[in-house]
Order: sequence, then structure tokens, then C-alpha cells
Amino acid sequence: METRETDPRVRLWGPVCQAVALLLGPYAEVVLHDAERDRVLAIWNPHAGRAPGDPSLLGELDRLEPAAQDVFGPYEKLLADGRRLSSVSAVLRGEDGRPSAVLCVNLDRTPLDQAAAVLSRFAAPTVERPEPLFEQDWTERVQEIVGTHVRERGRPVERFGRVERMEVLADLDRAGVFAVRRAVPVVATALKASRSTVYALLADLKAPRSPR
Repeated sequence: METRETDPRVRLWGPVCQAVALLLGPYAEVVLHDAERDRVLAIWNPHAGRAPGDPSLLGELDRLEPAAQDVFGPYEKLLADGRRLSSVSAVLRGEDGRPSAVLCVNLDRTPLDQAAAVLSRFAAPTVERPEPLFEQDWTERVQEIVGTHVRERGRPVERFGRVERMEVLADLDRAGVFAVRRAVPVVATALKASRSTVYALLADLKAPRSPR
């Protein structure tokens, strides 16, 4: 902790500030401001080179809508080195109800942004899959076609009606799935239907249509 002088407000709220800094450190800067003089009283884990006695510039809070009584944020701030901060500020009042100090917590978002970037790279492919590696894997084609219908309809496959199942089977047939031996058991599992149901639907699908 850096403090300019022994101040009763630092003695009163300092342990709270230190607890927050220890919990979120070294990524959180915790600052206790003098609400009347607009100066820094004490600071834990400084991020921007500030020190006790420096201007607080609390006027920025006047532009924000409070999130709760005497609490502002989280709101975003930007350091000169490009780091983004998520900040929250709380007005601390004395016994007379007047603002005595302002507690600010500035959380460095850099590790969170880096983690999000890593996760996003794992979450989705960055290049198209090599089709030659999968063209022989007809079971994956079954999963892909059935899954596409599920996503388009927005409901699980077990809630598909007869017409919807017929449409799925028609797509599977066009993909050449039923040219593979023992395809029906795999399709039945994907559709959560019995084999006899799939065989019956296939028979209807392939039945010649009588002219009208």
C-alpha cells in the first residue's frame, strides 16, 4: 500500500481495500480517494503510476449513472499502454451522511481478454475441414445432416413428426447414406427411432407416386 499520510479514513477503510487487493491482485488496483479535496489518499497495486496526493479526477463519475445507491459501474477505462480496465467506484459516507471518501477498484482485463482469445480459438475451427478425410466417414455425415435439421427447427429430434423425419431421410438418401450396409441402425439411433420405423419411412419415401 502507498499512502501519503496517516488519515482516519485510511485506518477505517484500509483493511477493506487491502482485502480486495489481495483477493484480485496483482490484477486489481484499489484506490481510496479524498472526496472533498479530489486527491488520492492511498493506493494498492498501482497500475497507472499514481501516488497518494495525486489528483483523483473524480469528475468522471458525474457522467455515469449509478448502478446502485452510491455505487458506479462496472465501467470501462483505458490506460495509456492500451490495457483495458473494468472499474467500479463506491461513495463512502461519514456519520453526517456527506461523502467522505471514494473507493475505486480497477481490474486489468488483459488476462481475461487473453484467456477469451485462447478459448475462442479452441471453440471453433479456423479453417474448413479437409473433406477428403471425411468423405468415407458416412456415420459423421449422418450426424451432420440430422444435426442440421435439429438446429433449423429448434427442437430435439425425438419431437420430430413423420413429415420431418421423412425430410431428414430424404437428405440422407441424397447423400448416399443408405447405399452403405447397416446404415439403418445408425440412422435409427440418430433419429431416436426404432429400426422398424426407419424401414417403414424409407419404404414410403421410395414408393412410386401415383399420377394425379
